Amino acid sequence: MSVLARQCLDRRIDSLATLTHEVAAWQADQNASQRGVDWRFSTADARVKLKRLYPSRLT
Repeated sequence: MSVLARQCLDRRIDSLATLTHEVAAWQADQNASQRGVDWRFSTADARVKLKRLYPSRLT
């Protein structure tokens, strides 16, 4: 959402139709570029840090 706000919604948009069109165009461009995500939090790290929220097994 932050990227969308910075790259597409950085100006006043006067109508819902214009907003819908602009967001759809931005989304199509983003999907076409096929950029990856740089995950900085590995699954192993998540299991350690969030262990109390997501137990490995139910007892």
